[in-house]
Amino acid sequence: MLKRFLVPEEDRVFVREESVRNATETIFLEMGQSERDAEQSTDVLIESDLRGCESHGVSNMLRLYIDQYGRGELNPTPNVTTLRESAVSATWNADQALGIQVGPRAMELAIEKASETGIGAVAIQNCGHVGMLAYYPMMAIAHDMIGFCMVSAGGGLQVPVFGSEPAFGTNPVAWAAPADKHAPFVFDVATTQVAANKLMLTRRIGSKLEPGWITKLDGEPIMESIESPDYGGFRMLPFGGTRENGGHKGYGFATIVDIMAGILSGNGPGFIAGGLHHSQFVMAIKIDAFVDVDGFKADLDKLLEKLSSMTPVKGHERVYYAGLIEAEETVLRKREGIPYHREVVDWFNGISDELKLGFSLP
Repeated sequence: MLKRFLVPEEDRVFVREESVRNATETIFLEMGQSERDAEQSTDVLIESDLRGCESHGVSNMLRLYIDQYGRGELNPTPNVTTLRESAVSATWNADQALGIQVGPRAMELAIEKASETGIGAVAIQNCGHVGMLAYYPMMAIAHDMIGFCMVSAGGGLQVPVFGSEPAFGTNPVAWAAPADKHAPFVFDVATTQVAANKLMLTRRIGSKLEPGWITKLDGEPIMESIESPDYGGFRMLPFGGTRENGGHKGYGFATIVDIMAGILSGNGPGFIAGGLHHSQFVMAIKIDAFVDVDGFKADLDKLLEKLSSMTPVKGHERVYYAGLIEAEETVLRKREGIPYHREVVDWFNGISDELKLGFSLP
């Protein structure tokens, strides 16, 4: 985790996991979700906060969801329908449910199909924000499966290399595999230089954006360190940034996400689906359909051990692999509490008073 995205020590308020879970579930119930869905939606957000991915936890997302429910852009009681289904696949229309409400159900179905056939996949059209993508492949690794997730998230943020207008959202991808003695490999990234929600964090904690992260509205890359503009005042570059630094690679991955999540689900490319009509694709792969599970985990352990025990270059303490620092952070935060910005705690208590929900943090 980059320090620029962490809450400054002087602004940290440590909140116990149980307290923020109860408060968040209460809010989702107030928004009209069922008890089961409120518990599920909350779990996605809190797991994000426990792993140190605060950009996709309650700090940024919960207040946004409340606004979207208030504007009628999300459906708290969706009629999720199956458009197509086979032994290994399904396509769902989420009826404009919040993505963190319907996405876990889709991964459960993918896991169920994979347990029978070796591979299971579900494509979802017409859903809202999907939260931290790592949540979904992590569901699969609990069943000795490899998990995969990607989301076509609109078309109003990311410009293609050399492009003057946006064609994609942040179009994130996540992938996870189980190990034995080591923390699992969990890779979760936007196909932009940085996740858009992290820009919101920089405004709260007062840090700046790096050169080559965003562009002007005409697509011209901003190659100096600046404070994050408000939404609508910038575009985002694919990871790699400019062509010289490999931006064509992020651009290619963003296109793949639109194909696999948007077009394959029947929702269309993100720039056509637009707005909150996001598309999600999840897949589970049963390891023992290909190789012995114990052998797979032992070999992955060897790779992860090689990476994490390597002598780091000068100026750095350790070499990490994707998922290691988040696993360690989860243990720490479960023990000591989640360090929220005091502004976030004040917001929780303010919304509790406003909606007469009866809770108080920390």
